[in-house]
Amino acid sequence: MFTEKRKNIIAALLIVAFLSYSFFLYFSLPVKNKSVSKETSKGKLVWQQYNCNACHQVYGLGGYLGPDLTNTYSLRGPAYIKAFLQNGTATMPNFDLNGKEVNALLAYLRDIAASGKGDPRTFTINNNGTIQQ
Repeated sequence: MFTEKRKNIIAALLIVAFLSYSFFLYFSLPVKNKSVSKETSKGKLVWQQYNCNACHQVYGLGGYLGPDLTNTYSLRGPAYIKAFLQNGTATMPNFDLNGKEVNALLAYLRDIAASGKGDPRTFTINNNGTIQQ
């Protein structure tokens, strides 16, 4: 069997290999720093305050009662979304949002729509764990 010294050497090599690979992945990620407007940040807070994610999805993640809203802004436009936000529907309640909240949500949905496609089934998963659209 292995001696104690050989076990320690193997353990040290495995730890070094793990740490090296972790640092490689961390520093080689294709991070894009994008500044977000204040209105978009407010929209995200409104989204969270009213728990929109409980019913709606963004990038395929979230609830299933309402539709995925990732690309709704680019496909339908702001007037379409604004009508739903101000009036509600049979399945979506009217949250009595004020004008600032509606505009903030529109900015947030515009930013999401500009970031890419929302169907995760079309994403390509890379070996390092990142995705491409």
